[in-house]
Amino acid sequence: MNLSLIDDLRNLDLNDIGRWPFLFRAAALLLVMLVATGAGLYLFVYEEEIPLLEKAQNEEAELRVIFEEKQKKASNFDAYKDQLAEIERSFGAMLQQLPGKTEIPNLLVDISQTGLAAGLEEKLFQPRDENRREFYAEKPIKIRLDGSYHEFGNFVSGISALPRIVTLHDIEIRTSGDGGDDNLILDLTAKTYRYLEDEELLEETT
Repeated sequence: MNLSLIDDLRNLDLNDIGRWPFLFRAAALLLVMLVATGAGLYLFVYEEEIPLLEKAQNEEAELRVIFEEKQKKASNFDAYKDQLAEIERSFGAMLQQLPGKTEIPNLLVDISQTGLAAGLEEKLFQPRDENRREFYAEKPIKIRLDGSYHEFGNFVSGISALPRIVTLHDIEIRTSGDGGDDNLILDLTAKTYRYLEDEELLEETT
């Protein structure tokens, strides 16, 4: 029977499909339908739907990355809160070292007295106008002192020991010319800082 089937296949005329046995015509029709179905799936499903699927997969990957990043941030949220609290404590401690507006005159006296206590002769003590920053004001003072290196060192140590923040800038040391090498003149700018009052901050924003 298998030999007969093979002989029938060999005798099929591709130009006269209508004379084929029913079994072969049905098989040929089924094959054509399968090919047509496959072509249709490729044209209407694969070429149109696959790009959408790939886009969805890419979006899923991006969302997964975003989710993982947010999850990491969420897991570190307590640590961030602790760091913020520590920063606020440090800022508060620094802010306490800034005098208020009414304390500036006393601080200027303290700076002047520090030079005198170090044994220096005060040649110039000239407060300048304030320079306002975001939340504080900077008060420069031009100072000229006459003395020795050792006395200058005592002055710097005394300034650093003040309870308020005072910084020294534009330091220049030269000989006085009338007292030998040990008699020197120190020119500098001392800067102290104060926090701006609430009404001053409102002025800055209006």
